[in-house]
Amino acid sequence: MSEEKSVSLIKDMITKDENEVSLRPSSFDDYIGQDEVKKELEIAIHAAKKREEALDHTLFYGPPGLGKTTLANIIAHEMNSEIKTTNGSSLTKTGDLASILSVLKPGDVLFIDEIHRLPSVVQEVLYGAMEDFTLSIIVGKGVDARALNIPLPPFTLVGATTNSGSLSAPLRDRFGILLSLNYYSVEELLQIILRTSISLHFPIALDAAYQLALRGRGTPRIANRLYRRVRDYATYEGKEVIDTDSAIKALDFMKIDSLGLDSTDRKLLSCLIYRYEGKPVGLSSLASATGESVENIADVYEPYLVKIGLVDRTPKGRIPTKKAYDHLNAVMRDKKFYNI
Repeated sequence: MSEEKSVSLIKDMITKDENEVSLRPSSFDDYIGQDEVKKELEIAIHAAKKREEALDHTLFYGPPGLGKTTLANIIAHEMNSEIKTTNGSSLTKTGDLASILSVLKPGDVLFIDEIHRLPSVVQEVLYGAMEDFTLSIIVGKGVDARALNIPLPPFTLVGATTNSGSLSAPLRDRFGILLSLNYYSVEELLQIILRTSISLHFPIALDAAYQLALRGRGTPRIANRLYRRVRDYATYEGKEVIDTDSAIKALDFMKIDSLGLDSTDRKLLSCLIYRYEGKPVGLSSLASATGESVENIADVYEPYLVKIGLVDRTPKGRIPTKKAYDHLNAVMRDKKFYNI
């Protein structure tokens, strides 16, 4: 990034009233990144408000930490509506969903995070609620069982998932707006870190913020987490500003390397290279060998390792790339890998 652009960026962030800078943006103007997603939402929201209708049901999908929850709250704010928030794993029975749907008011936003974790029986109740704004429940058992249909006010369901492929086709097809969230650029993460420093009233030098952005894995949640830990380290050293020296020391202490990899990332790469000698490995085998859960590897670690070109997905399994060998200083000799 050029020096002129860096200086301009800092000035733009500093000139904002600190009281107006919150950690979680409340409008599209304050939301950094995901420009295509924001534009599509702005168009849809404008149209819905002009027609005086609820926004179409919206599904956000992509790796964790990219701002799906924040966007759901912005939708509610822009639609001048209230938001009800829950998690797919907590709605284990149809009654759990019914209790939430029954208290919704016209235009409300219902946000279900990890919507792919909804049990199939709960999803079936959700179909009618999304399509016809009707809550259909079965009352009684056996021969006395009967269907009870309760009308619902028009509402907007916003779902978030890290794995859209896990959603059933009937549920996915009922969303009118499907939006994929992508990893953030280093420059966007830099802006987010500077914003966070203003919100938390602990300044950070531009070079230090850039080091965090480089290691933020393209994810605002991770970048903000690194900022907090580096802030702790600077406070421990008695500093009132996070400088580059404190940032580098803190990152080294946390074992975060130049690509943003932590000890778990390197453990996964080492397992692929040394234990399996670069041969294709399935997720279950990799999880067993490293002690990590399949879901954790698939949702948290693998997407970033694939994105930066350290791991390739093949029909037979995951394999490390040459870049992975170089990063771990490993070479192949007689079909085996050794440290240099």
